[in-house]
Amino acid sequence: MTGSIDNLLHETRRFAPSEEFQANAVAHAELYERASADRPAFWGEQAQALLHWHTPFTKTLNWSNPPFAQWFEDGELNVAYNCLDRHVEAGNGDRIALNWEGEPGDSATFTYAELTADVKKAANVLLSLGIGQGDRVAIYLPMIPEAVISMLAVARIGAVHSVVFGGFSAESLRARIDDASAKLVITADGGWRKGKVSALKPAVDASLTIGGDENPSTVEHVLVVKRGNNDIDWHEGRDLWWHEQIAAAETEHEAQPFPAENPLFILYTSGTTGKPKGILHTSGGYLTQAAFTHLNVFDLHPETDVYWSTADVGWITGHTYVVYGPLANGATQVIYEGTPDSPHTGRWWEIIEKYGVTILYAAPTAIRTFMKLGRHIPDAFDLTSLRLLGSVGEPINPEAWIWYRDVIGAAKTPVVDTWWQTETGGMMISALPGVTTLKPGSAQVALPGIHIEVLDEQGTPVGKNSGGLLVVSEPWPAMLRGIWGDPDRFVETYWSTFPGKYFAGDGARLDRDGDFWLLGRVDDVMNVSGHRLSTAEIESSLVSHPKVAEAAVVGATDETTGQAVVAFVIVRSEDVGDGAAAGAEPDAAAIDALASELRAHVATQIGAIARPKKVFIVAELPKTRSGKIMRRLLRDVAEGRDVGDTTTLADTQVMKVISGTVR
Repeated sequence: MTGSIDNLLHETRRFAPSEEFQANAVAHAELYERASADRPAFWGEQAQALLHWHTPFTKTLNWSNPPFAQWFEDGELNVAYNCLDRHVEAGNGDRIALNWEGEPGDSATFTYAELTADVKKAANVLLSLGIGQGDRVAIYLPMIPEAVISMLAVARIGAVHSVVFGGFSAESLRARIDDASAKLVITADGGWRKGKVSALKPAVDASLTIGGDENPSTVEHVLVVKRGNNDIDWHEGRDLWWHEQIAAAETEHEAQPFPAENPLFILYTSGTTGKPKGILHTSGGYLTQAAFTHLNVFDLHPETDVYWSTADVGWITGHTYVVYGPLANGATQVIYEGTPDSPHTGRWWEIIEKYGVTILYAAPTAIRTFMKLGRHIPDAFDLTSLRLLGSVGEPINPEAWIWYRDVIGAAKTPVVDTWWQTETGGMMISALPGVTTLKPGSAQVALPGIHIEVLDEQGTPVGKNSGGLLVVSEPWPAMLRGIWGDPDRFVETYWSTFPGKYFAGDGARLDRDGDFWLLGRVDDVMNVSGHRLSTAEIESSLVSHPKVAEAAVVGATDETTGQAVVAFVIVRSEDVGDGAAAGAEPDAAAIDALASELRAHVATQIGAIARPKKVFIVAELPKTRSGKIMRRLLRDVAEGRDVGDTTTLADTQVMKVISGTVR
């Protein structure tokens, strides 16, 4: 296993920055030197340079009570002012902040002056409803401008937002409302998704009645945006129309300063106990790292670039790299309501052409889906405006990386593969496009000001050409400040494996140059006959086969080996009989032959120990609406269990099809 990544490296290309890109790059190699000399001082420099402080800080880092960090603790700022007002005051009020595209084709444009005005009115609405500093507001909205406006309005008054992805059920929403004791929910009647309206207000109504009168919620009001025009129930005294409240609101609101450690948001992520963890982020340190990484990793030139992160605001990428990072930097960006395939499979490329997008940030799952559909779709659009591509969400396999650069980026754009988490708040590992020689599939190096190690299970750093557990060894500005209401769980979950060092469950390997290759979560690492195998590495091997479009690998309990490798593979239709990928009856003999071929392929690339015990050819994989593959459901199938909860899947029927295929 130790040589498998290096073997892959020998087979992939490397890409040095062009002279032209280097000459105009925002980031330079000196950043690493300055940061390594004194990390806290480096972050203090960035905080002063990138943000406006109403009260300048004199203390950079307080790490006297680890793991509870404080950054810039005696400084005061207003997050929304940094994202809005100061750009208007600097003379950039006419610059476009948001180009919004609705799924049906409607659109809206907001300059910084217009967005600032709307956020001021929304802040006054919140104050009129009794929301103040420290109060929690749940936001359950589609990707519409009001989602961004709501988040910034909450931040403007010093309150705390908890954005809940619109695909979550009423039960999931209620659990998050209860945990945060939210006083207000901001939602919409519905939002457009896959050509039809997906109702949201009914889920809010259902969530607030769970448990009946004996279990009242903390919610006092529900603020409703009219978007889908679908029929909804109305609760007088509790429910309020957004547009009516905004129309009646005062237009002026002066942003007040709040301490740098004032809570900014809670974002829930899955927990091993079944209870979601409310990850808490504060203001000054988070916004510093959001702005710094967005500026330098994306080589942002705010006067000329048009940036697009395809993430939903319900996830951390939507917080840091749709709302706070881009707007703090005065960027012009695109946000899109719908899915990549609605109303047609070229929707993303159509949007890039329409708005002249220069920077695109997307997930490997989406990239592999486009690979499966074929390059003729993006080739039909003018993508020449693109000059930088980014990847986020999971390790990207080298073949997808190269396809992304060659097909979407016209064989010229850098691709930055970024590693970070909900808990880290901002990017931690990534290339700097004007500095780094890029390696397809590798996240590469820790960013300036970040100290990361790969350790073995005893806590000893591994050498080059070795793998282990990824840890952050020193505090960083955007780090989580705890789990909401549960400090003991915070310490136990993230800081107990290696005391004093942050570990959230990801594995990594160092190559012969010392660069990082992410292997996915440790719970996605299988133990086969005593050998630790990464699902991500086996998936990458499968996708490197020319007949494979996409793959997901799980470990299934096996009496002989402890765990066995089971692969679920989508192949190009011509390789399993006409129309197989579209649901037609495939050729059984061709499937068996291809499964054997793929098993042998993995054994050759990685080693016999990694050879899948079973390879199932399927038409689709179970994915959430954000594009994440739900491997636990595949594990249920592989182990012969009834499939678990499928409510968060984009297509809830896909597991029935897969189960029928396997059994």
